[in-house]
Amino acid sequence: MKLNELGLEKDDIKNMYDTYFYETFKRFDFIAEGGHDAYLVDETGKEYLDFMAGIAVNSAGHCNPKVVEAIKAQCETLIHASNYCYTIPQGMLAKLICESIGMEKIYFQNSGAEANEVMMKLARKYGKDNYGPNRYKIVTASNSFHGRTLATLAATGQPGSAIQHNYDPFIPGITYAEYNNLKAFEEACDEDTIAVMVEPIQGEGGVIPATKEFLQGLRKLCDERDMLLLFDEVQTGWGRTGSLMAYMGYGVKPDCVSMAKAMGGGMPIGAMCTSAKLALTFGPGAHGSTYAGNPVCCAASYAQIKEIIDNNLSDNSAKMGEYFSGLLAKLPHVKEVRGHGLMIGVEFDKDIATDVKYNSADNGLLMTAVRPSVIRLVPPLNVTKEECDKAFEIIDKVVKELV
Repeated sequence: MKLNELGLEKDDIKNMYDTYFYETFKRFDFIAEGGHDAYLVDETGKEYLDFMAGIAVNSAGHCNPKVVEAIKAQCETLIHASNYCYTIPQGMLAKLICESIGMEKIYFQNSGAEANEVMMKLARKYGKDNYGPNRYKIVTASNSFHGRTLATLAATGQPGSAIQHNYDPFIPGITYAEYNNLKAFEEACDEDTIAVMVEPIQGEGGVIPATKEFLQGLRKLCDERDMLLLFDEVQTGWGRTGSLMAYMGYGVKPDCVSMAKAMGGGMPIGAMCTSAKLALTFGPGAHGSTYAGNPVCCAASYAQIKEIIDNNLSDNSAKMGEYFSGLLAKLPHVKEVRGHGLMIGVEFDKDIATDVKYNSADNGLLMTAVRPSVIRLVPPLNVTKEECDKAFEIIDKVVKELV
């Protein structure tokens, strides 16, 4: 839809939001009408270099032709069928994902939060099925973010934050331990703990990568104590960090991994993949979802993942991530640049991240601010040096004007 085709003005749409929406975001002052490659296009035709990528979603670019083609073709044959039916896109996508990332089983969901929620459900049921009624506890990391459902809020290690404020009481059995502190996790896990759940890189927490020693240590700890290792790769998965899944770059295989965002090319889809030993935990009636594995979403996801794999976008993410991080380190007032691949956090020595975010948008560059002093950049994985140069020039200009 476009404003001029509908006979509407920009203020008409903004008034609809003011009148009818629960507003939980401070929005940019434009209407997103279109997108191509690394660019989002507003109602005036102005192009914005999108280094949010729809919040790490459009990893093969906006309206990737292969994804668009797959959606159109699937819509002409079957838009939805219940999960009592076999469908071709769901089966093909399951095979592609499991074989690509070295996992054995998959369960589709509609979002990242749902993928994390079902991963937690699986762990609790596995614990009780195999070890008795008290084996249901899960240890997650301080400063983590796992979603906004009540269970994933409980798993999110940000007590006292706006994210969790007044949603308590949360589900029992969740304990937090300091990220990248193996000893803290060893002490937090007791005889009733069934799983450890962490992000390989804490995104909302400020783009904090796990150390290899930490993740390898968690694997060893879980093996020694008969616990499950769960990785939340909703944001890090599918090439974002320079390997197909972040755990592949660390040389650590989890028992269960969640994914979403980049896997759908813009369509709402998530999934949980597991090792074979968990395959029998969910039997008939143990879990379900009406829309999960929708044929159109699965067709889009198949095309998106094929684009990432066939064009070696993981490799480009690693190369461009190193190049772009080197540029960003030259910005004024930078305290640290961190991350892996094209999941990059820039921490300033002043609390200017929100101003950098909105002022950059005014100058044609989109990003997120995840802490008062930290901006997060997650451009499309097929980003070019020229686009990285352009983004750097805008941020450099904005920061110099601010401070």
